[in-house]
Amino acid sequence: MATTRKKKAAVAGARRPEVRLPPLEGYEGGIAPDGDYDGLELAGLDLAGQSGEGARFLDCALRECGLDEARLTGARFLDSVLTGVRGVGTVLAGAQLRDVEVVDARLGGAQLHGAVLERVVVRGGKSDYLNLRAAKLKDVVFEGCVLSEPDFGGAVLERVEFVDCVLTGADFSGARLKDVDLRGVQRLEIARGVESLAGAVISTAQLLDLAPVLAAQLGVRVEE
Repeated sequence: MATTRKKKAAVAGARRPEVRLPPLEGYEGGIAPDGDYDGLELAGLDLAGQSGEGARFLDCALRECGLDEARLTGARFLDSVLTGVRGVGTVLAGAQLRDVEVVDARLGGAQLHGAVLERVVVRGGKSDYLNLRAAKLKDVVFEGCVLSEPDFGGAVLERVEFVDCVLTGADFSGARLKDVDLRGVQRLEIARGVESLAGAVISTAQLLDLAPVLAAQLGVRVEE
């Protein structure tokens, strides 16, 4: 008698960036709107409050730079590395990050609403109140980082992985997910938008943790 085996649906993994920086030239100036920065290393600069709207960073490294309230609306970061950057209220609305590595960043209230992230790795560091509303994330990996109260409301996530992360107070309201792997999240708390998790994969343990939120969403009363 022929037997039929059920195949588990595979989750498409994110394609990681392969950033290979050329020899870089040191840069000690500030940033300017529509500036063009190519093959530069910006190290230890205080860019707080500066305006770099529409600027382009190609084959660049930003290391240990201060970005408090820096305005980078519509900026483009291409084939670049951001290491140890820190800032509160950094504005990156509508920015584009493609083939980018973000390592050990410490950000508070960073504004990336409407941004486009493609082939991006966010490794280590901590981000509080990260605003990714209506952003598009494709082939993005969050690895070993802490995301406190991130806002993915209305965002589109495709091939996004969370590896060894902490994800608390997350808002997925109105988000659209495809091949989003949450199984690597060590601590998963979803404040809003649990109904938008179709297209995500979670573990059995995470399902049990989310049971009260799911029950509340379904209007199910749990009593002993």
